[in-house]
Amino acid sequence: MSNSDEKLVAALRASLKENDRLRAHNRKLSSAAREPIAIVAMSCRFPGGVESPEALWQLVDDGMDAISEFPENRGWNLGSLYDPDGERQNTSYVNKGGFLHSADTFDPVPFGISPNEALIMDPQQRLLLECSWEAFERAGIDPATLKGSKTGVFAGMMYHDYVHNSATGSIASGRVSYVFGFEGPSMTLDTACSSSLVALHLAAQALRSGECSMALAGGVAVMSTPEVFVEFSRQGGLSKDGRCKSFAGSTDGTSWSEGAGVLLLEKLSDARSNGHPVLAVLRGSAVNQDGASNGLTAPNGPSQQRVIRAALADAQISSDQVDLVEAHGTGTRLGDPIEAQALLATYGQGRAENDPLWLGSLKSNLGHAQAAAGVGGVIKAVQAIRHGVLPRTLHVDVPTPQVDWAAGAVELLTESRAWPERDRPRRVGVSSFGLSGTNAHVIVEQAPVVEEPEVDAVAELPVVPVVLSARSEAGLSAQAGKLLARLGESNSPSLLDVGFSSVVSRAALEHRAVVAAADREELVRGLTALAEGGVAASVVRGSVRPTGKVAFLFTGQGAQRLGMGRELYEAFPVFAAAFDAVLVELDARLGRSLRDVVWGEDAGLLNGTMFAQAGLFAVETALFRLAESWGMRPDFLVGHSVGEIAAAHVAGVLSLADAAELVVARGRLMQALPVGGSMVAVEATEAEVLPLLSGEVGIAALNGPRSVVVSGKESAVRELVATFEDQGRRTSTLRVSHAFHSPLMEPMLAEFGAVVAGLEFGAPSIPVVSGVSGTCRRVGARRSTGCGMCGKRCGSRTRSRSWCRGV
Repeated sequence: MSNSDEKLVAALRASLKENDRLRAHNRKLSSAAREPIAIVAMSCRFPGGVESPEALWQLVDDGMDAISEFPENRGWNLGSLYDPDGERQNTSYVNKGGFLHSADTFDPVPFGISPNEALIMDPQQRLLLECSWEAFERAGIDPATLKGSKTGVFAGMMYHDYVHNSATGSIASGRVSYVFGFEGPSMTLDTACSSSLVALHLAAQALRSGECSMALAGGVAVMSTPEVFVEFSRQGGLSKDGRCKSFAGSTDGTSWSEGAGVLLLEKLSDARSNGHPVLAVLRGSAVNQDGASNGLTAPNGPSQQRVIRAALADAQISSDQVDLVEAHGTGTRLGDPIEAQALLATYGQGRAENDPLWLGSLKSNLGHAQAAAGVGGVIKAVQAIRHGVLPRTLHVDVPTPQVDWAAGAVELLTESRAWPERDRPRRVGVSSFGLSGTNAHVIVEQAPVVEEPEVDAVAELPVVPVVLSARSEAGLSAQAGKLLARLGESNSPSLLDVGFSSVVSRAALEHRAVVAAADREELVRGLTALAEGGVAASVVRGSVRPTGKVAFLFTGQGAQRLGMGRELYEAFPVFAAAFDAVLVELDARLGRSLRDVVWGEDAGLLNGTMFAQAGLFAVETALFRLAESWGMRPDFLVGHSVGEIAAAHVAGVLSLADAAELVVARGRLMQALPVGGSMVAVEATEAEVLPLLSGEVGIAALNGPRSVVVSGKESAVRELVATFEDQGRRTSTLRVSHAFHSPLMEPMLAEFGAVVAGLEFGAPSIPVVSGVSGTCRRVGARRSTGCGMCGKRCGSRTRSRSWCRGV
């Protein structure tokens, strides 16, 4: 082959490789552009006292009607506003709708908002803040941890009539981003009644393009004035009894309602890798515009068909793969027939026999929530998927005769039905058609089934801590009251679940309380005391300093007891795994099972220096690993006696093998010394004790300004202690086999030093405070020849005052 042919072949090969690379890159981009978006949390406020997705589902599943009379707390002139005959100008012939009667209540403290600013805030902003906070906590995310993140906010809002805050709709989304410190895209959208679904569509696009890593999407509507009732009364467009009779023959107009709903979204792959719950996925979505229809605000049937087909194409599914449509269904004689005909033309064609598209509308339960209507429909859809129920639509006497229902396989849900299992995920289409002419349709799909690892049986705990926190004392009491009410429900969770959720699903705020409950009744008593400002033996409450740091102290010999760690071992797999790993190293050096000693019945054997120190090291190390698994990371570590070896090990100064070698050698050498000597705690200062020391007695520990432990030959110690007892000072003899940290330890130091010389010392990952000098061995500092507990450390005094000051 000639040189030119070789060059040609090489060029062709390079071109083919480049084509393969470009195809792979294109497949990756196409996949990312269509990746399902996970709904990882939902929160809402809707009429009928609905303050959660669960409450919304209960309302829908029970077929409840949430319509009520005009609110009395908004300053509306109700006497002159309502005219049932509709004859007077500037009146409403309807005095009912779906209202958030508590829209005037708000606790600004959790959001760092002053009371004065809260008064002039649009209530829609307040609701978005509350729902956003709840959405994060429902996903198990502390909102404070997201400051500076690329979290996006997409909020639909169509009312700008709050007297103190008019023409400032942009601030609604901006305030959420500001309060939480988000740096992703943030926008308020006003396409009228389709606003929240348009927000959802744009949030999904932003997530797929990488503009944000997580997104809040939803909408809010609160009518600060009755203007919309007056205007639609003038046009004769309101339902006389205040109910939306969606797709019914008795349809006579719409019913205005309010609400707020927020969805927390992530790309499905991100939600899985982050360990967040996946309630459902957004499979596809589309948005379009009516264009030049038969009127500026009139709906356009062909445009509605096009937006549905576009959403199905985005989801890459056919129309017969959708089981239910949560319709716009406003209950008007103009809009409902147009929407029904669009559904018949799209979803109603090509379906298998006896497999119609089922049609429902949340508006039949609570009216038209306007900018929050679409997100309310999505929440209803997700809950229906998860419960396996197709809930009924209310107020349908007969399907509207204005529609040829025989033109396709679409049926109204006049009764609830079980949602059968299929060989594919359950799917719901959700529609919103805005007064602006902007249409939106989304496809919500059942979350993919993930094989969960087998979970070992849960061990019951003798006491379960239930943790509450808030930004104020009043807020803490309110939290206790809400949890108390939840426990009174028929489907309330177990005590263990309550304790677990209280830790992993709530932000850790400044004012805190813990109820240590052995059973449900004790939890109820403790929560009642918290809610009512009383006291209970099981309750501890207080506040924290946000700038404070945490130090872990590992204790020394004397803390051992038979059975220590057994209940923790049975209850917590992390503790059990760490404990087992330590015992493997210790047992090999002890020549017998330490577990049999620690969990045995011979207290004298455990109290022997060698087993006491080894047992404490094992339990303390496992305790640290358990606390670490809960996200607790100390700023400093400090240890007393053998506890200093545990501190060095968990800080990374000593490997587990070297730490075990040191612990066993230390205990063996100490125990081999002649039994005898004495250790006594004395009420005295260091300055008072120093002149009385001799070669036979020394200071073992300085535990405080007037608390000293002396150690040494028994007769010498007794003589020194008598001096202070004669002065009426308190003394306490410690139950030990040897006079630790005294001159009597010196015979072991040479051999102990040889053991130390064979160890390797690393850099601490957590600062370790010396028990001798009180100085701190910082992260990254290396020491290759020894550490604080080595060399003459066994015979030197433990300067507790020094390490206290250092910490």
